Amino acid sequence: MFPGACFLRRRIAFGLAIGLALTTTPALALERAFPPGAERTAERVEPMGSYALPIGPWADGSMLTQRTEGRVEQSAWRLPDSRAGTLALLAPMRAALLADGWQMLFECETAGCGGFDFRYSTQVLPEPAMHVDLGDFRFLAVRRGSGAQAEYLSLLVSRSAGAGTGHVQMIRVGPAADEPPVQAAVSSKSAPDQAVPAPPRAEAAGGLAQALENGSVVLNGVEFASGAADVAQGGDAVLAELAAYLAAHPARSIALVGHTDASGSLEANIALSKRRAEAVRARLIAEMGADGSRITALGAGFMAPRGSNLTDEGRAANRRVEAMLTSTR
Repeated sequence: MFPGACFLRRRIAFGLAIGLALTTTPALALERAFPPGAERTAERVEPMGSYALPIGPWADGSMLTQRTEGRVEQSAWRLPDSRAGTLALLAPMRAALLADGWQMLFECETAGCGGFDFRYSTQVLPEPAMHVDLGDFRFLAVRRGSGAQAEYLSLLVSRSAGAGTGHVQMIRVGPAADEPPVQAAVSSKSAPDQAVPAPPRAEAAGGLAQALENGSVVLNGVEFASGAADVAQGGDAVLAELAAYLAAHPARSIALVGHTDASGSLEANIALSKRRAEAVRARLIAEMGADGSRITALGAGFMAPRGSNLTDEGRAANRRVEAMLTSTR
């Protein structure tokens, strides 16, 4: 065999394998646009499921969606050392999809999507697998084919400026197929049986600042009784640390996001969770001297649980307030 023949044969085989994979798997096609070192952080597959695909922004209290059914694949990636903006991250992925025959249904950016309301009204893998900066994210939805063979795909792209990483979530819905049982969404850093990874905590390695810049931080010690918005005694240390962080970073702003357990209606719980966030905001200003103009209070109701709503312990964990960055200059 002439010199280099084995190498040439391996290159041809590799090229054919990659070419075949890219024509059949949208995830692999998108990965061509990822920088070196991209890491898959979570994956969830339903052989037969449904997904409310956003095809319009959140506006006037609702969001236009298209119900899609079939095999649902949801995955997330962390992109290393990403100093590029969200448009620079999204553009090559969008180009790869359009070149592969997908047709654009909807695309938006942060406020144009509906901001906080859009993010909490669509399906997103939990922290730390997928991070969404409420002040800097982009979304697109595309379709390929028609009828029973139609495929739908969405991309959600954001960044964690403090950690210098990009974050991408893909949800694809295609024709149903016979598959193994449903796999729960788990971070590659989590235990296999942990269905919903908990958000970073203030006491995690690196403290509040690192947890906040990597995603969000639960204000541990600030507790609420079921149905109540009054801030319990406690949590002084974490609130003081949060106020100190804001003082040390005068160009940054945060959102306080209140959460509830699943007792009661969604509308009532969203209102309650916002009052909880407002109570914490008032305490940060009055007791810790924080700048109120850089603190927003929002409510997510019971839409982002940390624990099971079937147990007292889980419900208590769900009644909480988290802080996340909304301005990362």
